[in-house]
Amino acid sequence: MFFPFLISGALIEFKSVGFSPEWTWNRWRKGGITFFSGVPTIYMRMQRYYEQTLARRPDVDQYISGARKLRACLCGTSALPKPIADFWTEVLGKKILLRYGATEIGAVYKVPYDSPESVPDGSVGTLFAGCDVKLSEGDEGEIQVKSPEMFSKYIFDPEATAAAHTVDGYYRTGDIARREGEHYWIMGRASVDIIKSGGYKISALDIEREILSLPYVAEVMVVSVPDEEFGERVASVVCLKDARDMESPVVDLKIERLRQDLRARLTGYKMPTILRVIEAELPKSGTGKVVKKVLGPHFFPSDYSKMPEVQVWSPKKERKDMSKANL
Repeated sequence: MFFPFLISGALIEFKSVGFSPEWTWNRWRKGGITFFSGVPTIYMRMQRYYEQTLARRPDVDQYISGARKLRACLCGTSALPKPIADFWTEVLGKKILLRYGATEIGAVYKVPYDSPESVPDGSVGTLFAGCDVKLSEGDEGEIQVKSPEMFSKYIFDPEATAAAHTVDGYYRTGDIARREGEHYWIMGRASVDIIKSGGYKISALDIEREILSLPYVAEVMVVSVPDEEFGERVASVVCLKDARDMESPVVDLKIERLRQDLRARLTGYKMPTILRVIEAELPKSGTGKVVKKVLGPHFFPSDYSKMPEVQVWSPKKERKDMSKANL
């Protein structure tokens, strides 16, 4: 992310100690910044601070004016949910520019600075110049990359270096993508974001995007849990929006309500069948990522069905409730 700016002689500012949405909004308001780079968690927290605090202030227009002086906002490390992207498009007057890459390979996909409107919603754009990319199953599959910025090896670990490459020298990212024409969409990590349930391959990121579109949801994580019948089941952890920020707040979300609200958005096999509602927000790593390998087992341990805070959907109960509603 920083190489083009370093090469061009730009000044790069970092905030030490930790991220603060209040500090960042005030820095934008002060001006003098041309580009801003953040991860989805940063944009989510800044949106929340705006909705809970800035939107009520008489000088809110000064903050919006400061944001709109930025030439572009960049986002990487993980997918940017559509509701967050839409909020920032309205505030900034332009789209956040998505990027995809990794330390080992540099930048791979990008949304162009000069024509972001040419990229379909949710896409991370087209290939960077010089990158050679293939998907393991044609137009879908694991992203495998060769690039001019590619690393040579993991130091003192030849086994890991060999395992990270295909026989013809492509780096195996572990990320799953699909391609439509020249544009690419990230479906998630093969290890945590692809759920295999009842013979279907389901993208957890696709489900997260739809759940986040519900007006009462502030944050969500979708993971798989083992299941004897289906192989894996779709489980979701949801953080609700503050009731003070909503005209019709939801304070006691049930799995049946969630599924009903998703019925027009998701096919049946993608519906969550396990739900846990938590307060505040999801725990994050030092880089602002939701580490599903850790949080999945934490929120849904092997005995999750015995936990009172975990709701498990029952088709029999849903049919019974629907019958009562039709009486």
